Amino acid sequence: MSDHLQRGISTSILDIHSSRHSFFYRALDTSKEVATRTTSVVFIALLFSIATLSAQTADELIAKYTKTIGGIEKIGAVKTLRRTGKFIGGGGFEAPILEENKRPSMVRQDFTIQGLTGTTAYDGKVGWKIQPWDGKKDAESLEEEEMKSIIEDADFDGPLVNYKLKGNKIEYLGLDPVDGTDTYKLKVTLASGDSRVYYLDTDYYVPIKIDVKRTVRGADREYEITLGDYKEVAGWYLPFSVETKVKGSQGGSKVAYEKIEANVSIDDRRFAKPAVTPKPQ
Repeated sequence: MSDHLQRGISTSILDIHSSRHSFFYRALDTSKEVATRTTSVVFIALLFSIATLSAQTADELIAKYTKTIGGIEKIGAVKTLRRTGKFIGGGGFEAPILEENKRPSMVRQDFTIQGLTGTTAYDGKVGWKIQPWDGKKDAESLEEEEMKSIIEDADFDGPLVNYKLKGNKIEYLGLDPVDGTDTYKLKVTLASGDSRVYYLDTDYYVPIKIDVKRTVRGADREYEITLGDYKEVAGWYLPFSVETKVKGSQGGSKVAYEKIEANVSIDDRRFAKPAVTPKPQ
């Protein structure tokens, strides 16, 4: 995708230079007339651009998004994903992470701190976790809010692809600027009833930001997730950078994936809740 972006930028620069030179030579003879016509043309083009952006529907945007990231056939051909990278927190804190997904809805996330690896996983039915930092070596069932989160992470394609089949609803809310650049704003209501707001790039239709509301320890919190560094993996463009922060705050955390592998062999037992280790008599 970076090649497309670079070509688009290069073409835009050439168009700008060409327009400037053409305008300069014409202006030597009839500067006032040309300036008036140029202003009119630019104004009409701007109105046409705004009308085109506003005329988009949710289904059209999702169709363009799906096509841009690879198309439904290439996405469907990927049966497993293994993401390897690091979590980067405040104060320079870093920790290795490993995330594995397998169709239809299995996920496992490993997080290593000071040689101890914690795990959160879901096998399509049961969600569980191991938190060795608290001296707990046995798997425990996830709490309600943790289950909601892991089920979302288990959605292999994400909530936008085949959203109707998943029971999700999407509403187009119009254009909204993100860091000074217009984006398509979509409200996504999941089958669970939870909602997210997605902001899609107007050139490539990929999400660059997501607003999320979660309940943490009984309190509602709003988060901003920024996606970037899209790269191709088996014909499917995926973000290699995911930044998260509490809405309105300055600091946050980042997950940087160093490698994403597709269609690797992953045993179903990786996602199953381990049996409790019997205590010595």
